[in-house]
Amino acid sequence: MNTQYKWLILLLIFGCISCESDDDASTTGGEVVITSGNADFSKYVSLGNSLAAGFTDGALFIAGQENSMPNILAKQFALAGGGEFTQPLMNDNIGGALVGGTPTLNPRFYFYSDPNPDPPNESGPRLLGTTPGDDTPEVPTTEITNVISGPFNNMGIPGAKSFHLPAAGYGNVAGLPSMANPYFVRIASSPTASVLGDAMAQNPTFFSLWIGNNDVLGYALSGGDGTDPITDETMFTQAYNAIVTTLTSGQAKGVAFNIPDVTSIPHFTTVPYNPVPLDAATAGAVNQGYAAYNAGLLQVEGLGGIDEAERKARTIEFTAGQNAVVIEDESLTNLTGSGLPNYRHATAEDLLVLPSSSFIGTTVGGNPSLINGVSVPLEDKWVLIPSEQQEISAATTTFNTIISTAIQQAGLAFVDANTILKEASENGVMFDDFLLQDDLVFGGAFSLDGVHPTARGYAFLANKAIESINTTYGSNLPMVKAADYPTFYSPLLK
Repeated sequence: MNTQYKWLILLLIFGCISCESDDDASTTGGEVVITSGNADFSKYVSLGNSLAAGFTDGALFIAGQENSMPNILAKQFALAGGGEFTQPLMNDNIGGALVGGTPTLNPRFYFYSDPNPDPPNESGPRLLGTTPGDDTPEVPTTEITNVISGPFNNMGIPGAKSFHLPAAGYGNVAGLPSMANPYFVRIASSPTASVLGDAMAQNPTFFSLWIGNNDVLGYALSGGDGTDPITDETMFTQAYNAIVTTLTSGQAKGVAFNIPDVTSIPHFTTVPYNPVPLDAATAGAVNQGYAAYNAGLLQVEGLGGIDEAERKARTIEFTAGQNAVVIEDESLTNLTGSGLPNYRHATAEDLLVLPSSSFIGTTVGGNPSLINGVSVPLEDKWVLIPSEQQEISAATTTFNTIISTAIQQAGLAFVDANTILKEASENGVMFDDFLLQDDLVFGGAFSLDGVHPTARGYAFLANKAIESINTTYGSNLPMVKAADYPTFYSPLLK
């Protein structure tokens, strides 16, 4: 036989064998083997704050913890050699907690839909257990002083700042409320333990780290009134670098998140600056109350104390229709020497905190002429003025640079939460067939507290972590599905 034909026959034979092998694989349902790449998921520990703990709807509760981002990750890690992942579950789905039998942390929010939407419409987030006309919230059952035995793989501690994780005694009940954290009091291995120390005692092979949000968020939530200052840059640098150095000291690998722009979340973007509807008569009556203040501004301008632009910005004048609230603004020229306070109308550049929605329009001491946000200006704690927003932005940029440098030096996987949540606030982000947006209640990304993600939001972030882990460590962990995670929890869930 011609040699040329011999080779042709051999090629045909091998081709047929190859085809049969492919057919066998498809008919037997051959599966892709999930691998960890060069990572080791056998002992996974998560560190961070409320975003790691699974905090949602204003509280920590069982269902929220079960849908925490670290728990979602742990389930995927289990497909590639990951071990058991334990969490310090609360006692119920009410949320909140007691200290010595006294409620100290509020229960979760739920969405109340008014069955009679004709005014007044009271639909919206409410504390669990409350209904219109009854403002008594559900009583929590989780007692903080009842210490539960660990160790726990999820070491996310709601309220923790960067420098709290390595701090000894952060779980000492004697340090409550300012020097200790109730969530860590409940799970600390000893009164002198640190969050980082208890995490390292487990000899983690892989970790996730999301810390730093509260270092700027606390300042923002307080309206920048100074009661919860932004963390000092030097302190943040030392704390964050110490955390990463310690976590990687045993050759553990991990994934870390940076800090999102907190001023873009629903907690600061939901309440409009001009929520006050007035008729002409009421507007005129309120203007009479500010007549002396406005006249004083004209006088000071005439003496050169302020320019025309500032005088106009400070002038209080209500009209029929929608009106901007009146606020105190410490960044204005100090005119106390002339007997004038720092009042002005809010503008679209100001951000009112979410709790102001239930405060604006209330009266002081039941006096109908003393209306908060109208005849009584809102204090600093209710609003973030532009200068305070700039402080937050500058600190966030600085801290994220510190985080990025530490992550790169340690060779960790990285999730740019800042960019992701900015996209969600500007255009929304697609998660399978769902568009996640930052609108309160119906946006799908953020829970009813306007700060923390929904379960679906946490699942989306878990997928972003998985993408980075797969890229960094050569694993092939599968993504989770959006439809498996809710955006609301029922008020009946207790």
